[in-house]
Amino acid sequence: MSQSGPQVADAPATGTPSRTPGPTSPDPTTPGTLARVRGLIGGGGPAVALVVLIAFFSIATPNFFSVSNASSLLSQLSILLVISIGLTFVILLGSLDLSVEGVMASSSLVFVLLASNDRNDLSLGFIALIAGVLTGSLFGLLNGVLHVYLRVPSFMVTLGTGAIGVGLATVLFGGRAPRLMDDGLRGLGFGNFGIFPKLALIAILVLIVALLVQKFTRVGRYGYAIGGDEPVVRLSGVNVERYKVLSFVLAGTGSGIAGVMAAMQLGVGDVSIGAGFQFTAITAVVLGGTALVGGIGGVGKTLVGAAIITVLANGLILLGVNPYVQISVQGLVIVVAVVATGWSLRKRVRAIK
Repeated sequence: MSQSGPQVADAPATGTPSRTPGPTSPDPTTPGTLARVRGLIGGGGPAVALVVLIAFFSIATPNFFSVSNASSLLSQLSILLVISIGLTFVILLGSLDLSVEGVMASSSLVFVLLASNDRNDLSLGFIALIAGVLTGSLFGLLNGVLHVYLRVPSFMVTLGTGAIGVGLATVLFGGRAPRLMDDGLRGLGFGNFGIFPKLALIAILVLIVALLVQKFTRVGRYGYAIGGDEPVVRLSGVNVERYKVLSFVLAGTGSGIAGVMAAMQLGVGDVSIGAGFQFTAITAVVLGGTALVGGIGGVGKTLVGAAIITVLANGLILLGVNPYVQISVQGLVIVVAVVATGWSLRKRVRAIK
């Protein structure tokens, strides 16, 4: 009687073991196949969640799937996305930047006070916009230098510089929020270009630049390596300190751009202009699939995470859900995202062992 399995036991001591033809299709229940399926589902989980949310709110409220609400969604997404993109570069290192609100406050006030406003006679136009963004870059540079060269934990450094930013903004605020009087700059913060909000176009431009930086520059590529295994990267001769500082500069620049965008949208520079964005931006980055331990994720995933947060908030508002409940839901979302990420990493470590 013929046998369908390999005849390894009867093979000669030397030479290739004899084989009998048999079925070669893989067993779908093998651990390797299941792991690949779980990885595929996990990798596309945030995108699937986004589609499910859109479908749910489209059915639950008729106003959700309308042109006007779509424009509102893009406008709401814009500032959050810009902040989250910047934070992604730092979180990929396994670090945190908690200075967002202070940086946005300072950047918005520097921008408005240097542009045409109702507090002084300055009117520097586009230079004011650049100055507001560079304010964020300088905060990022300060964060990076203090963290990298003085070896202070990133969350402590950025908490401190965030407080400095709020203090600086309070001094510039002077008890009264300065109004932006430059119609050209003000016009960038509201209105549409075709069907797209102008703020959304700015966010798309930032996203494209960030994707190019992540894929084609050393700052982006080394960020993954440093977050994955910093000691090994050091042994390979890479100047880790330089690239970590540059990542913090990118994060600060993102917060600076967001502060300027918020000022253009609201028409004022304000100490509290960045209130609430810190927690929401970290939620978006982690929810998209960027691990807090570093080395995993990216800007593209952050786009999905920010979209989930925006769609969720918008849908809950349309459903008339209490604002405090919305905050609780966001908190629950980030806890679930962190637990899911941590579980995936534990399984990966076990597989390696």
